[in-house]
Amino acid sequence: MPETPTGAQLRLRHGELSAVVVELGAALRSLELAGTPVLDGFGADDLITGGRGQLLVPWPNRVGDGRYRWQHRELQLPLSEAPAGNAIHGLLRWTAWHTVGSDPARAVLETTLWPQPGYPFHLRVRAAYTLGPAGLETAVTARNLGGDPAPYGVGQHPYLTAGTAPVDLSVLTLPARTRITTDGRGLPTGQEPVAGTPYDFRTARAIGDLPLDTAFGDLDRGADGRAVVRLAHPDGSRGVDLWLGEGVDWVQLYTGDTLPPGERRRAVAVEPMTCPPDAFRSGTGLVTLGPGEQHTVRWGITPWRHGA
Repeated sequence: MPETPTGAQLRLRHGELSAVVVELGAALRSLELAGTPVLDGFGADDLITGGRGQLLVPWPNRVGDGRYRWQHRELQLPLSEAPAGNAIHGLLRWTAWHTVGSDPARAVLETTLWPQPGYPFHLRVRAAYTLGPAGLETAVTARNLGGDPAPYGVGQHPYLTAGTAPVDLSVLTLPARTRITTDGRGLPTGQEPVAGTPYDFRTARAIGDLPLDTAFGDLDRGADGRAVVRLAHPDGSRGVDLWLGEGVDWVQLYTGDTLPPGERRRAVAVEPMTCPPDAFRSGTGLVTLGPGEQHTVRWGITPWRHGA
């Protein structure tokens, strides 16, 4: 049988929850509750488009011009978002990861990020996906195998759906007090409070026709230390929460307005990030991963139904 374009398909199940993780980029292909999708993912034989479910290592979002300065070195990343002149979403999206552990409800994949032009650092990266009573937890760990401190950030790019198409009808709750303003290339120009603006979703309301490709910060967290973004069906019957654990201090929301016509505003990408856009140049939220050090962060997705 021919191999799929995304490699091995790791199928997980716990109760009514099921998920599929693929070998290419350790991406999350699907997540369902009782057979109902809560992600706008991709098929087993599809190419990944729009970043769907991909892990973003060693930086999420963009690096303007792909150029940054690190410890007195001038470095140049490949311009993977060539029309805008940016490096986008890291270096491991199109890398084959290998499975190092699995059981019916858990998959652990690992890869090596080798030193290369623009990122001359040596990391081993592990992604663990676990289904349980609270949904899906993702834990990403990076270890610096090299002799020099490395700049590091991580995120993921899942598209959430509450069963409305377009997403205009979906009800969004976003516990963020500020947003990053950007220029036409998606690069930061500043920050502003969301209060009194169309970007204030601290109280649940429909997304409407607002286009979102926006990073948010100053997240309010619960007693458990987690910040929770909720997307709900307007009748309140179902929805999906994405929680951000300690160290995941930023979240990008993207309604897909720049995707091909059939994919626009079909779902909302809710992207957990340890640092905001252009962090390799600004240093904001950037982790310095020293030789031999490791860094772990967690986020998760909890589907729900009314009364469930």
